[in-house]
Formats: sequence, C-alpha cells, structure tokens
Amino acid sequence: AFTGNYDEYFGMNTDVDAVVYLMLANNLLHDVFPNCVTVGEDVSGMPAFCRPWTEGGVGFDYRLQMAIADKWIEVLKKCNDYEWNMGNIVHTLTNRRYAEKCVGYAESHDQALVGDKTIAFRLMDQEMYDGMSTLKPASPVIERGIAMHKVIRAVTMALGGEAWLTFMGNEFGHPEWIDFPREGNNWSHWYCRRQWSLAEQDHLRYHHLGGFDRALMELDDRFQFLASPHQWVTHIDEKEQVLVAERGPLVWVFNFSPHKTYEGYRVAAREGGKWRVALDSDAYHFGGKGRVSWDADHFTVPGKFHDRDQSMMVMAPSRSVVAYYRTEDFPAQAAAQDREREARDRAWREAQEKANKDKHTDSQFDPRKGGKAVPKRK
Repeated sequence: AFTGNYDEYFGMNTDVDAVVYLMLANNLLHDVFPNCVTVGEDVSGMPAFCRPWTEGGVGFDYRLQMAIADKWIEVLKKCNDYEWNMGNIVHTLTNRRYAEKCVGYAESHDQALVGDKTIAFRLMDQEMYDGMSTLKPASPVIERGIAMHKVIRAVTMALGGEAWLTFMGNEFGHPEWIDFPREGNNWSHWYCRRQWSLAEQDHLRYHHLGGFDRALMELDDRFQFLASPHQWVTHIDEKEQVLVAERGPLVWVFNFSPHKTYEGYRVAAREGGKWRVALDSDAYHFGGKGRVSWDADHFTVPGKFHDRDQSMMVMAPSRSVVAYYRTEDFPAQAAAQDREREARDRAWREAQEKANKDKHTDSQFDPRKGGKAVPKRK
C-alpha cells in the first residue's frame, strides 16, 4: 500500500519502462492529435500523472478520481442518514493534487455490473419496480431515494473534479444491473441492456432524475464551474448536516439533513450584490417539494462571516442542493430570468382577470335568452 511518501514513487521500485512508455504514448497522441484528451486510471496516486512530459509528468489530461464512488457505497452501506460525516465526505471529494485535473463520478461499472448495486438501487431497492409512478404519492423510501440521488450527484460534480462522468443509465437511476451473456446466466441478453425509455416517460420519476442530470449539464454550460480553479468549502456543520461551498462563480448550499429545513440560513458570499437561484434540486419538475422560491432575490450584507466579507440569507430545504449566482456577473442570465418572471406574472394576472370576469356573470339561466347566462344587472 502507498502511504503518500514521494520516495515510494520516484525510485527504482517504480516500473520505469512502463512510466516512460506512457509518457511517450501521451506525447505522440498530443503531437499527432492536438485536440485529443487522454484519461488515465491509476490506483497508486502517482504524482505528476496529469502533468506534461516536459515537466517530468506522465502526460495525461485527466485522471479518474476513483475513491469517490467507493466512499458513497461505504456511506450508504454503513451509515444511517443521521451519521453521515460531512468532513469525511468533503475530504474524499477534494483529495487531489492542485493543477492535476480529475474526472469525478459518483458510480461506475463497478456498481452497475451484476454482483453490486447502484446508488439508486441501494437507496430505493425493490420499491423502484412499482413505486416510481407519478400517478400516486411517493412512498417515504422513494421520496428519500429521489432526493438523495440528486444531492449525491450534485455534490460530486461540484467538488469531485474538473470533469464529470456518468455511466450507462446511472444518471436517471436505472433500476437494474448490467450482466453480459455468460455461462452463469445461460448466455442471456436480458440484463445486457439499458432501458432509456424510462427517462422519457413523464409519468415516471426516472424522468425527474434524468431532467435533473440535464440541468446539471446545462448549469456547467452556463457558468463553467467545472473548468474553474476556484473551489473553496466555506462551511461544514456536522450537527445540522449542512455544507456550503464555492465552485467557480456559484455558491452551493447542500443540506443532507433528513428532516430539518432551514429558513433564513446565513451563508458566506465572495462578493456583495444580488444573488439568485441557478439550480434547485427541490423544484417540482425534479420531483421535489418546491420549497425554494425562484423569484426571490438574495441581497448580501457586509460583515465578516466564514472568512468572507459578505453574507446572505437563503432557504436550505432538507435533502436538497441549491446553487446561487450573482446577477451582476451574469446579466444575460438575470435578464432571462426577469423575462420568465414577467411572463409568469402576466399569465397569473390574466387568469385572475378571467376569474373575476366569470365571477360577475349570473349563473342562472334566462329562457328568454335561449338558456344562456346573462350578466347581473347593477
């Protein structure tokens, strides 16, 4: 086992020929195909694995952050919801060398293949087969599973690396494992498939999980937080099970608590101004309870708080993640939200006017008017 001592890597105990081969391969690939991206899988934690060969590195662009998926399985297997150690989870997510880019992922083929369980299956188990319809209320198991699946993936993407990996249906909580044809299953192809149609059916909760995954991708398209070198965890509260972090231009508020919703929760902000919701896992269209208002503007107040000069008050629903952006930094995004807000307000006013108009119409029938309702006389 490697202890982290650099002497274990830079010595003749290392397979020098293998390392040089990888250096040459990466050098050749990037010379011939300048736009190519190489990703390495390394369990030893080799230093400079993702640095150019000109610096003495191996030359990969990214390395897989392999410890994260194992950590989530460990937490789900060994801890109840009240025992999750926020500091330990954050350490696993952020335990990587500066300037060596990593690919973060919550689960991979190790969990999806037969013999193990995916995160969704560990959270919801057999209830996934008959409890995912939106035509009936969600059971406590399904409600918890949907909420925690979103939070786990969001915190992994926000803090786990500079790139993001999903694997064959895990993004929408595919209910079954993958099993390739083999002698042990009588060469069956039944589980050698992914049922992508599940995420396309809007009466199934898989649709909510798939929609949230798309929202995460779109969030990075708009705010480029994965490529940002700025990552800072401003607050960890083990008692309240709350985690607040900055990644790129966004402030992320994670509440892992099973039952506690915090209204007016104070969080630090890098800069003063007006902040708005950029992503809310508790939104109705993601299968949530809609406890966060997208129309609210959060104004910062000056004063030292968690090593920042500004802070603001936000809503932190139980088992949720909410990301905020500063409107002054993204005026186009803020303007688009303003237009959406105005359209909703206009539709609401028109509905109210129609309701008021209908209210002033007599519901009694006048046979002289062919049985039609007539307006009330003043």
